[in-house]
Amino acid sequence: MRRGLAKATGQSLGPYQSAVVRIGFAATWLLFLLREFPHRRELYGPDSPWGFDLAERLVGSNHAFTVLLWSDSAVWFETVYALAVLSAVLMLLGWHTRASSVLFMAGVLSLQNRSVFMGDGGDNVIHLMAIYLVLTRCAQVWSLDARRAARAGPARGKAGPLLWGALGLFLAYAAVTDRLGTLWLAVFLWLWIVQGIWWAVERYEPDSDGRALLDVLANLVHNAGLLVIMAEVCLIYATAGWYKIQGSRWQDGTALYYPLGLDYFTPWPGLSGLVAGSGTLVMLLSYGTVVIQVAFPFTLFNRRIKNLLLAVMMLEHAGIAVLLGLPFFSLAMIAADAVFLPTAFLVWMGVRVGALRALLPRGGPRPEARASNAGGPGIAPQAGRVAGGAGGAS
Repeated sequence: MRRGLAKATGQSLGPYQSAVVRIGFAATWLLFLLREFPHRRELYGPDSPWGFDLAERLVGSNHAFTVLLWSDSAVWFETVYALAVLSAVLMLLGWHTRASSVLFMAGVLSLQNRSVFMGDGGDNVIHLMAIYLVLTRCAQVWSLDARRAARAGPARGKAGPLLWGALGLFLAYAAVTDRLGTLWLAVFLWLWIVQGIWWAVERYEPDSDGRALLDVLANLVHNAGLLVIMAEVCLIYATAGWYKIQGSRWQDGTALYYPLGLDYFTPWPGLSGLVAGSGTLVMLLSYGTVVIQVAFPFTLFNRRIKNLLLAVMMLEHAGIAVLLGLPFFSLAMIAADAVFLPTAFLVWMGVRVGALRALLPRGGPRPEARASNAGGPGIAPQAGRVAGGAGGAS
């Protein structure tokens, strides 16, 4: 027990896994926003069938967070949408990730809570993970923050303080005008104060006991957040599997046949017809889906079976993206599944990406940086050995 407590407080576990989850969800949300850019006003803006008054009534009853209801101006909507796109890019790159994660969460919640019926299931996963990622130190590797830390140590530039200062002014305005409500005001105020304390201690007393205490608390919050992400993924699969078991169409193995006959879920009619034409294949896919979803949480106790089932699940989601035309739902689930990827595989993938980058016309990284390509710059050597504790060592 003492060893486990020391590990939970002394290190941020799963740096590779949390980085992949960050990149995966930021990329999924960014691609969705860009694909729907021509239709943004109908989805979340002034032309939405879910009118401004209906959204106000719903948010007034459930106290959800969205800045889009601060004004019904088209200019305000365009500004919020542009900031949502920008925050997704910053989150993807890992640039000042503490601030970017808050902006990313605000963008996701603002758009999704404005029109709650616009989604395919993947939006719910993005909604939850955007909140959880705020709690994690998800930029330890494969991020601009990690690269900057590796080259120049802790950041002392002006970009971070200016960004948090702007957020502070925005928060003060929201507090004075009473636009956030007590709960969300407390959440954002707490995040802003914690960041202010962290910045002050890191700048003026980087080697003090206070800095060490902040690291311990940050590690605890990160590890707890990563555990919540893992539990959420297990809960999603467990509930989906057990609900399917209760359905008669899943019991007789014909459930997959019916969506393959709907125009909305058949982007490739020929391929859908080919699959639906084989009763045996439909039955195997239907039963296999139920078995995988119910069994997955229990396979976490055996890493080999878990890794095998994880690969099958990711291939299944890729098939759903192509066969049923749900690419963003599939990308969201694959990004969530990534929290369980083996550390050795992620390190290997980092090496391959680094090798490909070295082939670019401008040349590869400097010789002194190549050694860190496998794990991403800015990570201590021991982190790679312990990362599997949160994501399942290979």
